[in-house]
Amino acid sequence: MKILVTGGAGYIGSHTCVELLNNDYELVILDNFSNSSKDVLDNIKKITNKDFTFYEGDMIDKNLLQTIFNENEIEAVIDFAAFKAVGESVSKPVAYYQNNVSTILNLLTIMQEHNVKKLVFSSSATVYGNPASVPITEDFPIGNTTNPYGTSKLMVEQILKDLYNSDNSWDIAILRYFNPVGAHESGLIGEAPIGKPNNLMPFITKVAKGELPKLMVFGNDYNTVDGTGVRDYIHVVDLAIGHIKALEKLNKENKGLFIYNLGTGTGYSVLQLIETFERVNNIRINYEITDRRPGDIDSCYSDPTKSKNELNFQTKKSLDDMCKDAWNFEKNYHK
Repeated sequence: MKILVTGGAGYIGSHTCVELLNNDYELVILDNFSNSSKDVLDNIKKITNKDFTFYEGDMIDKNLLQTIFNENEIEAVIDFAAFKAVGESVSKPVAYYQNNVSTILNLLTIMQEHNVKKLVFSSSATVYGNPASVPITEDFPIGNTTNPYGTSKLMVEQILKDLYNSDNSWDIAILRYFNPVGAHESGLIGEAPIGKPNNLMPFITKVAKGELPKLMVFGNDYNTVDGTGVRDYIHVVDLAIGHIKALEKLNKENKGLFIYNLGTGTGYSVLQLIETFERVNNIRINYEITDRRPGDIDSCYSDPTKSKNELNFQTKKSLDDMCKDAWNFEKNYHK
């Protein structure tokens, strides 16, 4: 089966490409390297000892998408092509809506033209806004998002629901991620943002390596165990396997539109993550408590029951694994 993976050189996309190749899928990867590196493609090949087709470009380019579908017998799409930093989205809302919403319309248009109607969409737990309670199940209210990133994912979810309602021959899996961290155990691929990191773990690893002087912890007055924000951190390899499970679901007879949380079901605070990183890697992290960021919420962690029951998906890697693998990647890959 040949799969188009948009954003396949990115953090989550690259790990998913590894799992797809290891499960004998054929791949076509599209990426514009806006937040990734060409080296990632070589490292996917090194890890899997398998090849794939690659196109460099952007989903805003409808002609390129047409070329990809004309030249390849695509049977399903996994869409990762989005900007993903909550804080950055608050300061750059137009860029986030342009990149995260406009592009999916192009993709869906071309998919319809070629009668390709299987899609796994990379969404986010941010669509739940500031939840009234935790853990979060898939039937929680969505909306009242607290930042443009979350709103962009909410918009695309609505587009996909409307599309399915208009034509239920589509098979769509919407995967609401919690907080992906960690790296492949090989140390060859991991989270390597271009420029200053926007996410917590790569910021920690940059401080650990001495490339940044200290970590800023945004707020210690949240209603949590130690005042810092609590999140559900999921190892990126576990998350990648969740996409394989979703694809398998779409390939079965029970067609439809499905929504799943992908998380561990356990929340850890920022300080707990820092303490774990320090312990497992025997290194000190210099940090400073500062003001809250706009758009952040107290706690956000999943109830993973539905994905366990319907996808047979269960995370295997611990917070210790996440911290070890993230540091291993930072030490051994970045030169």
